Amino acid sequence: MTTDARPAAPARPERGLLRLLGPAFVAAIAYVDPGNVAANLTAGAGYGYLLLWVLVVANAMAVLVQYLSAKLAVVTGRTLPELLRDRLGRRARLAFWAQAELVAVATDLAEVIGGAVALNLLFGTPLLVGGIVTGAVSIGLLALHGRNGVRRFEAVIVGFLLIIVVGFVTGVVLAPPNAAEAAAGLVPRFAGAETVLLAASMLGATVMPHAVYLHSAVARDHHGTVAPADRRRVLGATRVDVVAALVVAGLVNISMLLLAASALRGVPGTDTLEGAHAAVATHLGAGVALVFAIGLLASGLASTSVGAYAGAVIMQGLLHVDVPLLVRRVVTLIPALVCLGFGVDPTRALVVSQVVLSFGIPFALIPLVRLTSARDLMGEHVNRPVTKVLATVAVTLVVALNLALLDLTFLG
Repeated sequence: MTTDARPAAPARPERGLLRLLGPAFVAAIAYVDPGNVAANLTAGAGYGYLLLWVLVVANAMAVLVQYLSAKLAVVTGRTLPELLRDRLGRRARLAFWAQAELVAVATDLAEVIGGAVALNLLFGTPLLVGGIVTGAVSIGLLALHGRNGVRRFEAVIVGFLLIIVVGFVTGVVLAPPNAAEAAAGLVPRFAGAETVLLAASMLGATVMPHAVYLHSAVARDHHGTVAPADRRRVLGATRVDVVAALVVAGLVNISMLLLAASALRGVPGTDTLEGAHAAVATHLGAGVALVFAIGLLASGLASTSVGAYAGAVIMQGLLHVDVPLLVRRVVTLIPALVCLGFGVDPTRALVVSQVVLSFGIPFALIPLVRLTSARDLMGEHVNRPVTKVLATVAVTLVVALNLALLDLTFLG
């Protein structure tokens, strides 16, 4: 079996908004993966509502970024990695692929570890075995995706997303946050180097670079080649798709932090997924803890298949190389299985993996903004001046946060 990342065949224009929705919900899985769970719970349990503003800003940035990614595919019929391949020399293309592949590996690390932890919480499965099971299930999910299976894959992923919503929103409904303190958390500020690390982790887990590459491929596969006369209608539906999907993802992420801030703050051990699960069971009951663990499992299983799909899109697009899915799955599983086998703290590994993702964001965002601002490529759908300004501000914020993280981490 090989991944299908070749240009889609022309498609007949579809009628009805619902038939045009779906790609953004697949990309949204990347925004509610186990890395998000670890980063958001750690932030909420350790610092209360302090970093709530990071999630709000990151989610607003994500709406803009994911729309631009989908727009690029709708207008050009090609993915972001494919367009970059045509514009980069061989050395630059290989270097760009190397950093993007590192991002994909960091993504897989978070997702496989999260699935392994969930299986351990639910069934007592050893972490290493749980990691292998998570990887194997992702292969099964990816088997649904092919030239004729795009809609089946999307339907299954959306089903997982609904489970994730229930899994992580239930707790905050039963333990409502303090409204005044939550409102104070919307004011941008930090409280030391550790909060900058967490903010970078939360940003990397929310505006995920592999989701930027992925969304262009999912939109291309879903819509096929869109005729110029139909582009405006499809782009209108794409805006609805992106906003709806990321409102759902944002609700889940904010719920995680609010739950940790309201019910788990100061509770020993809540800086780990296992400890947070135990604290939820103690303070909110075994039923809520079970739903929490099921949500974490759905997050791990869905996101690792979506992450593997993104990795294939990156490799095929930049290098024009199709790698057998099983081979790619095994190779990208190795770092996660090594961490699990050697007893590395799973939650800490998840948070650090999200920091790696944060450093990969500019490499995805800067080319995306430049390509969607190129009139010779986008024609009448080129970015408007206000869009260019907002996107530039978003990229600048990411770079500034990463520079601050480097300074605080290595220079104190």
